[in-house]
Amino acid sequence: MRTIALTNQKGGVGKTTTAVNLGACLAKLGRRVVLIDLDPQGNLSSWMGININELDKSMLNVLRGDVLISEILKETCVKCLWVAPSNVTLAAMERTLANKLENDTILRNSLSPLLDHYDYVILDCPPSLGLLTVNALSAVREVFIPLETKVLALNGLVTLINTVNLVKDTLNPTLEVTGIIACMFDIRTNLSNEVVGKIKDKFHDKLFKSLIRESTKLAECPISGQPITLYAPESRGTQDYMDLAREVIEGEEKKDWWIFGRQRGKT
Repeated sequence: MRTIALTNQKGGVGKTTTAVNLGACLAKLGRRVVLIDLDPQGNLSSWMGININELDKSMLNVLRGDVLISEILKETCVKCLWVAPSNVTLAAMERTLANKLENDTILRNSLSPLLDHYDYVILDCPPSLGLLTVNALSAVREVFIPLETKVLALNGLVTLINTVNLVKDTLNPTLEVTGIIACMFDIRTNLSNEVVGKIKDKFHDKLFKSLIRESTKLAECPISGQPITLYAPESRGTQDYMDLAREVIEGEEKKDWWIFGRQRGKT
């Protein structure tokens, strides 16, 4: 099982868009995928048609230890894709975590019931570097960073990388940034190409070759309650995220993935 945190402390960079659509594309390619909504805004959950105002159980209950994460999973309109939902009540958990011992690793054990049942677990983190994000980084093996291809895209990236490295050094020695995703790529401007060039120069093979182009259909599809693969299957957004999903899968051939001391496919 591959565990991936999608994180960037800057909002509006395509983080939730990437979590939903990458997850849907991986599912379309035959993988069993769980999306975990760790953002108290609940945007991922709402996108996938979940009424976040009427949740009986959510990630708040999982982090409190009231229920297993497997008990809150919701089926979606996509075969082989499930969501662990959240809503605004999760914001209170940040304050609760601050008063608990080992408050930065609570999520790690919560993922155990998903082992051996799913191929990918993707965590959509809040746009901050608070305790919820640190818990996500402590629980996963990989980090994907979505970046806008805009002039200020690299601002704050050093802080994020430093946070990842701190968690790696102190809490999770297996953690790695394994992918940077260039989002909102505008093919009409030189600026987007220049920003992608700077990312390549600085991070080399960390940057996925697949670029997520700006797309009206991508901007519209959250309202539909569907990922881009269902809302606009012939669109450039579907093409781009399918390319990204294939590239993510191809990465499995380059190294073995480990989590919780287990090798993928073995106990």
